[in-house]
Amino acid sequence: MNSFMSWVGGKKALREAITMRLPSDCDRYVEVFGGGGWVLFYKSPSKFEVYNDFNPNLANLYRCVRDYPEELCKELTYTLNSRTDFDHVRKTISSKTVIPDIKRAAYFYQLIRESYASGLDSFGAQPHSMWRNFPLIHQAAKRLQTVVVENKDFAKLIAQYDRPNTIFYLDPPYYETEDYYEDVGFTEKDHVRLRDALVNIKGKFLLSYNDCPEIRELYSMPGIMIESTTRLSNIAQRYDAGKQYPELLISNYDTYEEGVLTRQLTLFDEYDENEKILKERKIIWKSIAN
Repeated sequence: MNSFMSWVGGKKALREAITMRLPSDCDRYVEVFGGGGWVLFYKSPSKFEVYNDFNPNLANLYRCVRDYPEELCKELTYTLNSRTDFDHVRKTISSKTVIPDIKRAAYFYQLIRESYASGLDSFGAQPHSMWRNFPLIHQAAKRLQTVVVENKDFAKLIAQYDRPNTIFYLDPPYYETEDYYEDVGFTEKDHVRLRDALVNIKGKFLLSYNDCPEIRELYSMPGIMIESTTRLSNIAQRYDAGKQYPELLISNYDTYEEGVLTRQLTLFDEYDENEKILKERKIIWKSIAN
């Protein structure tokens, strides 16, 4: 299923490639930088699941979608798609004003839906019916019923939920794009802190990043595999159709041996698709014992 919202750096274009690489022997799934939750909503439910985001407004929105979908839709019913209302909502939610959780969630969802490229800061000036989102919110509420929603620092979250049967999927703010994410405060030092939090965990991790020399160097170490891939650049499609954005998939396990291969079924077309994936993988670093 699709997410009920878009988000800066959302993984809609990469969700299939990511989910097929998740190890089949891990029944605890933790999404550390939740954002739009495109991987969470796309994958099959796990026995135990956690959605986390350090942005308190985003975590509050997910809790309200899960627990109060009717009330949230009611709050959104008479939303005005106008620049004046957008600016008022943005000013209110950015202030220290105390707002009830459901109203705050409605305000934040309005900013997401009506801002340019879901960037939250500028009015998109596009026709949009908020009512069309209500079925998506109700579908998301059903999917989130057994999902734990957290609002924690990534290092504390990883330490809390780390088990041998845990798979952490991580989509952090990309290198040199940290300022795109409000209320997060992710810095250059946090990229190193994230690496240090992951390298010695008991469970497994799959990490998506922008492809740059700094991140390649940071993760080129024992016990790590780095794949190079691309995805469609959503914003660039408006002026450069088909433009691809280079990405890295970083893991502490072989994503083919423990992900793709174990999901092979008996149908020949699915075997062919998996073999295609194997041949297309561009491994740029691998230091994992077979």
